[in-house]
Amino acid sequence: MNLKDGKIWPYAIATAIGMVFSFCVVTVYVTSKGHINESNLYMENYHKVDADANRFIEAKIAFNKKYKLTYETKQLSTSGVDVSYKVLTKDGKPVNDAKFKLVITRPDAALDIKPKNPQVKDGVYTFKNVKLPREGRWDLIVKVQVGDNYRYMSLKTDTRTTKVVEF
Repeated sequence: MNLKDGKIWPYAIATAIGMVFSFCVVTVYVTSKGHINESNLYMENYHKVDADANRFIEAKIAFNKKYKLTYETKQLSTSGVDVSYKVLTKDGKPVNDAKFKLVITRPDAALDIKPKNPQVKDGVYTFKNVKLPREGRWDLIVKVQVGDNYRYMSLKTDTRTTKVVEF
């Protein structure tokens, strides 16, 4: 083949297109083998969360105007820990009639722990003796409802540290 004949360019273009197609196929294959978890930030399918995002934001704002929700647990543990949340009115009175739904999950595996029936005393809701099967990072997602007002709180924490981040 001679460059002056102009015959090399069709081969170069065909090779480039073939390589791009091959890279696309490899990318799809490799990503399909990866472990992908849908976000469960609001304990709902992400399609529903996308469609109702404003409703979740408005509900949080309305809840925060009337109540204060705080996470009370100092550190999670694999040997068992009491997971506590406190709900107070804005003027500091304890709320003892809230409904709690808690999910403790790992971001890398389907290990959902759903403690039930918290004990309530002076606005502190305590899920007793929650045992985590592994060390490491955990996400705590809670839905709190008082009457018609509700909000979600999502926290990231780790059994190896006391640091807790809300998102």
